[in-house]
Amino acid sequence: MPSEWANVRGGLDLHLDFDPAGHGRRAGLERALRAAIRDGRLAPGTRLPPTRVLAGELGVARGTVTAAYDQLVAEGYLSARRGAGTVIADVPVPAGNRAERQTRAVPPVPPVRHDLMPGRPDVSAFPVQAWLRAARAVLPRVETAAFAIGDPRGRPELRSALAEYLGRTRGVITDHDSIVITSGFMQALGLIARVLHDRGCAAIAMEDPCVPFHREVVRRAGPGVVPLAVDEIGASSDVPADIGAVVLTPAHQAGLGVVLGPTRRRALIDWAVSTGGILVEDDYDGELCYDRQPPGALQGVAPEHVVYAGTASKTLGPAVRLGWLVLPSRLVDAVAEAKFYADAQTESIGQLVLAELIRGHDYDRHVRAQRLKYRRRRDELLRRLARDVPEVRVRGAAVGVQLLLELPAAGPTEDEVVRLAAGRGVRIVGMRAAWHDDRPTRPGGIAVGYATPAAHAWSDALDALIDVLRTAVSAHAPGLRRRGSSTGGVGGNGVRRPERGA
Repeated sequence: MPSEWANVRGGLDLHLDFDPAGHGRRAGLERALRAAIRDGRLAPGTRLPPTRVLAGELGVARGTVTAAYDQLVAEGYLSARRGAGTVIADVPVPAGNRAERQTRAVPPVPPVRHDLMPGRPDVSAFPVQAWLRAARAVLPRVETAAFAIGDPRGRPELRSALAEYLGRTRGVITDHDSIVITSGFMQALGLIARVLHDRGCAAIAMEDPCVPFHREVVRRAGPGVVPLAVDEIGASSDVPADIGAVVLTPAHQAGLGVVLGPTRRRALIDWAVSTGGILVEDDYDGELCYDRQPPGALQGVAPEHVVYAGTASKTLGPAVRLGWLVLPSRLVDAVAEAKFYADAQTESIGQLVLAELIRGHDYDRHVRAQRLKYRRRRDELLRRLARDVPEVRVRGAAVGVQLLLELPAAGPTEDEVVRLAAGRGVRIVGMRAAWHDDRPTRPGGIAVGYATPAAHAWSDALDALIDVLRTAVSAHAPGLRRRGSSTGGVGGNGVRRPERGA
């Protein structure tokens, strides 16, 4: 009868449909190997088990395996050299096999030489050595239970470390019992939206503009999404009727880059207190403020009316997949239950290591180093824009890892600039998708992430971006101001400054 072999004592796991009864032992082994190679299941270069080991696993004579290998070597399917073993040869894959169909289904990806996507850190600066030290310090002493399924709120070590860190750096008022660890901000937003919807929240207001896929996360969780206008002093405090929650980025507005003004902060908190609504505070870039003391978190003013959401994606890297929700007491149990049914819990090893990084202040040191590096990059980008492309204005506050570039009215559209950039291997994005609708009257712009390139690639990426902008502006508006002309109506660093206080 057919035999499925997938466990070889030589250390290599394989799967073969071996049918000695139907074809004979040698012929059956040849057919099984030949089929696996043709289907692409055994890739070129894959080392096959020694004949003795394979013979023992299949229950056949070693000579049978040797004869099968020799036949496939003669046919060109295998390659064998003395002392190097037997490997799959580089055989052309026949048309129509599964591997080729999968390859054809993947659309071609244009080459990207300079990645300037907004909202992303320089992942090449991940603190590898500090992470390794923390892992070596914490893993040997952690109890065995840490490697099993535990509290859906997350490891108590990380929740306690975050309670101290967030209170010290962002003014958050909490303890470890009110924190739920998530797999990043997307999951955090989805969990809170689902819980609020289950409690009768039919619609959530979200800033207009905002991160596009965050709107989709909320919609898929159940609530409808209603736009909340944003201007030079942040999100409007005129919350529409029948809204149960508002999602805000007060430290650095995710679309226009402005900081929520103090009057708006107070008005939005008053709305939450008076209506029983919830403010969901996405502390977007809260740790990366360059020219001023960052305002404290909204949560510190009204802990029972604000859900505070943070993440390690900007400071360490998106691959860490660690975020956190600081919750009003009335929502903790419901969010923990939703988290349990979402994925039981966020992985524990990374939580333990991050907790150690925070306790040992290596996390603080890394954030400070990144803050200094990103500020220098931002200043350099502003100088180059003011000198080489003064027609392009910069919007927003000196916070975060990206800039919003406002194109001249008589110049190119954002789509034209993005296409030109893509053709030159520069990856940037336009603002259009950030708006809740696509009205043509929406102001356009280009979002540029100056943190994304590695240190060695930053200079070339900056040159390429400036060249794209200069080419686009020159082609569409040859009569516009040239090099060295005034930026007009813009702050001394090339940034249009928002009004204070309102």
